[in-house]
Amino acid sequence: MSQRLVDGRRIKVARIEAGLLQSQVGQALGVSDSAEANWENGKKRPDAEVLRALAKVLGKSVDVLFPREGLPDLADLRADAGIYQKDTGPLIGTKSHAPVSRAERGIRRLDPKYVPALAAAYGVREDSLLAAQERSFGRDVPEPGQGEPTSLADKIAFLLEHLYPGDQVAPTAGEIAQGVNEYAGAAVISETEVKGLLSGAQTTAKPIVYHGLAQVFGVEPMYFEPQHAVARQIYEGLRLLALAREGKVTRAVANGAGEEGVPAEVLAFVNEVVVELQDRGLPAAGDEGH
Repeated sequence: MSQRLVDGRRIKVARIEAGLLQSQVGQALGVSDSAEANWENGKKRPDAEVLRALAKVLGKSVDVLFPREGLPDLADLRADAGIYQKDTGPLIGTKSHAPVSRAERGIRRLDPKYVPALAAAYGVREDSLLAAQERSFGRDVPEPGQGEPTSLADKIAFLLEHLYPGDQVAPTAGEIAQGVNEYAGAAVISETEVKGLLSGAQTTAKPIVYHGLAQVFGVEPMYFEPQHAVARQIYEGLRLLALAREGKVTRAVANGAGEEGVPAEVLAFVNEVVVELQDRGLPAAGDEGH
């Protein structure tokens, strides 16, 4: 089992940043005030099944507040879903949780008929569930289709984890909001809204926020944009190229060719190609018939 790393000091800092009392956190999670206090002073460790809910209450991504070393096994996926093993029987239509227990302990693999329901309950793809099951049996199996993070929360979490390793201090939600607003020259996002992005409660943001986040983390704005938006921008860039080849455009204007426009780097590339086409004697706007 690849347990998440739990540091009571980080829990306390996150709670203070969120402006919450221990009693408020305990109430949100259905635990006592003393339980939260014990987590923060390191006397006790929160159940693995509570970590994602705790991170959400504190306005943090679970992968940032409680990072995991290695890939999850079957028990890790269940815990991340906030489900205790004893409660898995009804999820797969059985009276007992024994099938899940045996699979988690590497004794017997799940009956294939249980896989779709369990994957849905855990909020993962079926192939990810099966890969995690193999890890429970001691096999070093990579995550299927593992690549760049796709959701906005995961993208930010990825940057926070990889840009600030070890003892390096990652920016707080307030510092991220401040950086974005300084870039925009206006108050375009609040600390609360940044916490929403980190926790996944808010899944999209304005284009200016993407650009501000890119400035804060030192990456390209396109990294934060939804895949469909990136595809649309690529389409617009290609459409400008097609117009250039037909001699219907001499330079791409700042707003691009669609309602969402084209990124500056794409515009620069298009303009370079337009100039190259003209240098080679291919048609340019206004040249038809000459």
